[in-house]
Amino acid sequence: MSERSLDWAMPVMRTGYAGRGLVYVIVAGISLFAIWRGGQAQGTSDALAAVESSPFGKILLTLVALGLFAYMIWRLIDAYFDLEDKGTDAKGIAARIGQAVTGLIHGALGVLTVSLMLSSGGGSGGSKTAYYLNQLMAMPGGNWVVGIAGVVTMGAGVYYLHKAWSQKYLQVLRANHFTMNWNQVLRAGVAAQGATVLIIGYLILRAARTSDGSDAGGLDKAFGWLSQQTYGQLLVTAMCLGLLGFALFMFVNAMYRIVPRLKDPDVSSVAREIKAKAS
Repeated sequence: MSERSLDWAMPVMRTGYAGRGLVYVIVAGISLFAIWRGGQAQGTSDALAAVESSPFGKILLTLVALGLFAYMIWRLIDAYFDLEDKGTDAKGIAARIGQAVTGLIHGALGVLTVSLMLSSGGGSGGSKTAYYLNQLMAMPGGNWVVGIAGVVTMGAGVYYLHKAWSQKYLQVLRANHFTMNWNQVLRAGVAAQGATVLIIGYLILRAARTSDGSDAGGLDKAFGWLSQQTYGQLLVTAMCLGLLGFALFMFVNAMYRIVPRLKDPDVSSVAREIKAKAS
């Protein structure tokens, strides 16, 4: 299939990144509001459930679901056709598998969103995660499987932190006034996402070591663990603000992301402009 025949994937990609950004706005925004009122930060499923019960909630969740399914489709297409030029060596194949897995995870989140719209209310995503982890760890070799999942998740967190440090994402963002001047906010958002995923992975790994999945889960458990640390509420607030930065990073990708094999040759990236100014 020619690269030009895949131009239709661009609006799918942009819709997907926008939907993913909307999820982070909802989770971080509701969590900050809860903290301001003396409550606790909310996980993804609880935040989406709160939106469902609000005015125009179903409309908003429909937009979220469409965005998440679009992101899933984009990542699967991206991985299959290698639209971001990862290559066919071992490193490239691993990256493309990661893209596909990321897409499927967001597709599952889209299914959760649809289920919230079809039901009268949402359950606790964290408790379901703990239940499934405990069921898995009860099987022969289950602790090893959960432990490996924790290590892989922590690896994903390290990847985001390295991405923030190296700023390689600037190679796939179109250069303009906003991307050239707001990079530090975007960088902080990517770092916050890395720290969040790292904590989630650590909690999964700890569950494998203790054979107790009650403390493992998604954002809700990460927020809970962080709140127990010194200056915990301040750390949770900072993380929520960071995740709003990551939401902005998603919206910027929706608008200005460059897909290497589908890009206009006249489009210049932020990285190229920075290099040109430095030389």
